[in-house]
Amino acid sequence: MNTKEEELQRVRMLGLKLPTDPRWVNMAEMDLEEILTDHAYCEQKAATSCISLIQQYPEREEMVRELAPIVTEEWGHFRMVLKELDKRQLKLGRQRKDEYVNKLLAFQKKGGSREERLLEKLLVCALIEARSCERFRLLSLHISDDDLKDFYHKFMVSEAGHYVLFIELARNYFGVEKANRRWQEYLEREAEIMKELELRGDRIH
Repeated sequence: MNTKEEELQRVRMLGLKLPTDPRWVNMAEMDLEEILTDHAYCEQKAATSCISLIQQYPEREEMVRELAPIVTEEWGHFRMVLKELDKRQLKLGRQRKDEYVNKLLAFQKKGGSREERLLEKLLVCALIEARSCERFRLLSLHISDDDLKDFYHKFMVSEAGHYVLFIELARNYFGVEKANRRWQEYLEREAEIMKELELRGDRIH
């Protein structure tokens, strides 16, 4: 199996249908301040998303128990990225609009019951974690800075766990067949989004 085929296989293990353009890592390391800034805000938004799910669905006791430590973990990740910026004497820039996430949110089914909206939210979270995992893996393998390789390996492992958690919550609450059917629709749309978006080295997504 050649390198390209291996990469496709790993992407499929996450469910993703389109691998990141390999040029992305080289573009990202051209301006570490930009990619670390975007990464920091991604971690902050991940913590906020988990808090929102807890606030909106407190009766989902299993989800609340599972997500509470994730909030702490994601905020810890935000602090880790800030520390990395400080270590490199770089500055946290301003938060930018996340076109990738906005396009995923636009694909959510509008209306419907409160419970149906939960399925949409869980699958969007799972997809963001899966793509983040894929990109952190690329950074952990191919970025030229050895310290950053180790740094991003830790994030890759964490995001993989979060992806699995969100998918399993969706399947447990809504049934495997229903969750998987909608998940496949999200995966198809996500591949289209990846083709639509300009390849940028200053964005995690």
